[in-house]
Amino acid sequence: MSSLPIRDQKSDHLLTPENAALIIIDYQPVQVNSIASMDRQILINNICGVAKMAKVYDLPIVLSTVNVKTGFNKETIPQLKRELEGIPSYDRTTINSWEDKEFLEAVKATGKKKLIMTALWTEACLSFPALDALREGYDVYLVVDAVGGTSLEAHNAALRRMEQAGAILVSTPQLFCELQRDWGRSETAQEFMQLFIKTGGTAGIQFSYDRE
Repeated sequence: MSSLPIRDQKSDHLLTPENAALIIIDYQPVQVNSIASMDRQILINNICGVAKMAKVYDLPIVLSTVNVKTGFNKETIPQLKRELEGIPSYDRTTINSWEDKEFLEAVKATGKKKLIMTALWTEACLSFPALDALREGYDVYLVVDAVGGTSLEAHNAALRRMEQAGAILVSTPQLFCELQRDWGRSETAQEFMQLFIKTGGTAGIQFSYDRE
């Protein structure tokens, strides 16, 4: 029962703590309340779990909101904001965050070519920057159970469009497992288990029982 040596984490074709950054866009009250493609509480649980994951594995995080400074919208929802304490937020007026100078500079400053992207809505604030990032040579990973659209049809159509352009669809459990990779990596193994407990679902329920 011997694990192979950890592969080069910068050149690995899979996601690692060394080659990926997390992008979080527009998890604000208006957007969350207008989601109709999935249960909103599960959506909140999952995006909070993804944010916590980035902290556990020390991924760079780029957070953005829209129309807070103009007074048309409110800040990031408090459940998520608590997980992102200390992370600056780049406010914009553009629907496509890739067309905002400060946001784009922040993404490029991470130095990562693999972007784990989350946003509300799937059909607009996720799809537009994802398509632009793909065009510029980034690898884009869409967290399908932590994003949502104004209808299931709009959400699915947007995912298809981005996948056809080269984006990769992932889920929150897949992300957790891909970044941990080995239970033998004891420095994060306990927090890895907590990610499932925090987001819930069948694995989270079982891990909760196991911990007791």
